[in-house]
Amino acid sequence: MKCKTVLAGVLFLIGTAAAQAAQFGLPSPWMNSGGRTTQPIGHYEFCQRYADECNIVSKSDRPVVLTPDLWRKVIEINNQVNTAIEARTDMEMWGKPEVWSYPTKYGDCEDYALLKRQLLQEAGVPVNTLLITVVRQTNGDGHAVLTMRTDRGDFILDNLEPRVLVWNQTEYQYLKRQSTRNTGVWVAIDDDRQILVGSIKE
Repeated sequence: MKCKTVLAGVLFLIGTAAAQAAQFGLPSPWMNSGGRTTQPIGHYEFCQRYADECNIVSKSDRPVVLTPDLWRKVIEINNQVNTAIEARTDMEMWGKPEVWSYPTKYGDCEDYALLKRQLLQEAGVPVNTLLITVVRQTNGDGHAVLTMRTDRGDFILDNLEPRVLVWNQTEYQYLKRQSTRNTGVWVAIDDDRQILVGSIKE
């Protein structure tokens, strides 16, 4: 009961933060997605191997309701994957710069995101609310995270950060993510926050 009380308090604070953002013109807890954009090459090749995962069409783009039980499950899965998988680059694992795959022992950033997405789906979270997202780190490097769209905001599950944060609490520049309507389609993110990002590397 105490645990549930704490979780409920966390969700209340998140909801309050969302209301304050709207009131004072702060960045919204929900990302502003734009039109269709290019699919990352790694995801394109992933879809050649896992075609069934890349043609799921959702009739609704409604966010999931973030309950205390779901919040606890999200924290559990995020910690589980971050702890169980050891970070390795695709070049180290595959001898190629970009390979998206489900990790068993080692993985790159997008592999962490894929596994978290799979486990949350198995836990009952709708696929249209679990979106692989491409960002730019402050040093200019590309990175991938998992976005979970909820009625309290867009939350980021990240292998470089133990906490699950609302997207506008991170220092990434958000570039694009999967569409809420089709798992094989990507849309641009309009991230107009003032983030100090280093020179973009090719």
